[in-house]
Amino acid sequence: MRIVIDSDSSTAPFEQLKLQILEQVRDGRLIAGTKLPTVRALAEELGLAANTVAKSYRELESLGAIETRGRLGSYVASIGDATTAAAERAATEYVATVRGLGLSDDVARDLVEAAIRGA
Repeated sequence: MRIVIDSDSSTAPFEQLKLQILEQVRDGRLIAGTKLPTVRALAEELGLAANTVAKSYRELESLGAIETRGRLGSYVASIGDATTAAAERAATEYVATVRGLGLSDDVARDLVEAAIRGA
């Protein structure tokens, strides 16, 4: 997730953050099931107050773009077709598993392509 806050913009930082996350959800860069950084971590990364990030997350949740699962964190919500959303969640889980095994993204892609060819 790449977010850039323009301190010279007339748009408030919380709004810039909200709009950039929404754009990434809509264009598929952030898919269903993707875990978002914690409020504190993202605030530190962007040089914002934690309350600013929390406000953005609350608004995104009210729009249905993300869902907060208590202490488990915030995730991109399933939007649209249930089949596509399930596939997006499976893909997200696959990436987490492969990375957890210490494999590279290139190896992960090769494994998916081999599985598709073999199916």
